[in-house]
Amino acid sequence: MSAHAAMPAPSRPGPLSARLGLPVALIALPVVIGVFYGFWAASINRRGGEVTGGNIALGLVSGAVIAALGLGLLMIQGRLPRELRALAFGTLFGAGTGFLYAQSGESVFGASMMGALLGGGMAAAAFYVFYTRE
Repeated sequence: MSAHAAMPAPSRPGPLSARLGLPVALIALPVVIGVFYGFWAASINRRGGEVTGGNIALGLVSGAVIAALGLGLLMIQGRLPRELRALAFGTLFGAGTGFLYAQSGESVFGASMMGALLGGGMAAAAFYVFYTRE
């Protein structure tokens, strides 16, 4: 038995932007934000002291988490209604800023309140933008 002459070639994965269905610029945005966020978290945590492995690990992990969550949100935002999409962006922003505020030595309650206030403001602004553009 011989194989059929028109066998499909083994498929190679395409570029990341094609697999995710997003433009390259939209993929780069959460990555750049994650790099700056990680650097900022590490510099807040070291409090003017020397750079340690723990500071570097905190910066890498927190930056990677923010970049991954941002990219995930950008991938599913088209399937969400505008209210839930605005709430998702507000939650991500509020949690991120609350974490950074907690790294400065504030109490958990203070960091939670700061994150909730800023996240609520971001959700309201995002809802306004989504509502007026649709």
